[in-house]
Amino acid sequence: MVLAMATRPAKERNFRLRWSLWRRAHQAVAARCKKASRAAKRVLHGEGAPEERSTDPKVSVLSVEGGLLTDEEWGMVEPLIPHKPPAGRPYHDHRTVLGGILWVARTGSSWREMPEEEYGKWERAYRRYELWVKQGLWEHILQVLGEEGLPGPTTAEGS
Repeated sequence: MVLAMATRPAKERNFRLRWSLWRRAHQAVAARCKKASRAAKRVLHGEGAPEERSTDPKVSVLSVEGGLLTDEEWGMVEPLIPHKPPAGRPYHDHRTVLGGILWVARTGSSWREMPEEEYGKWERAYRRYELWVKQGLWEHILQVLGEEGLPGPTTAEGS
């Protein structure tokens, strides 16, 4: 196998090495997110805090409170949001998805760390956030909520 790798062109060999390094780094991030998610689920379901288990690595568990919208806030934001998509399936509950987006923005966490039980799938929130940014709606939502200084979720971990 080593001989076969040495006889390949340098360009292909460099590509494969870079790909391998990228893949290992990506897998490490995914493993950390999975551990944090499992720890958060244990705490939410009352199975004990991560500190009680000596075999688990120490992870920080973030509160779900970061994205909850009050009825007053939702009343201000709801008129801005389109309720029918241009085509295709109807939208999922905007209030839940917006809560997830705000949770990610306010806590500074990654999309994958978003609590699925409260806010739904992180992929859905990410896609909706990207759509609203492209439409310019995200800026209006932040203005209405009085959070213009909120930097917004990072989009580097969208994959």
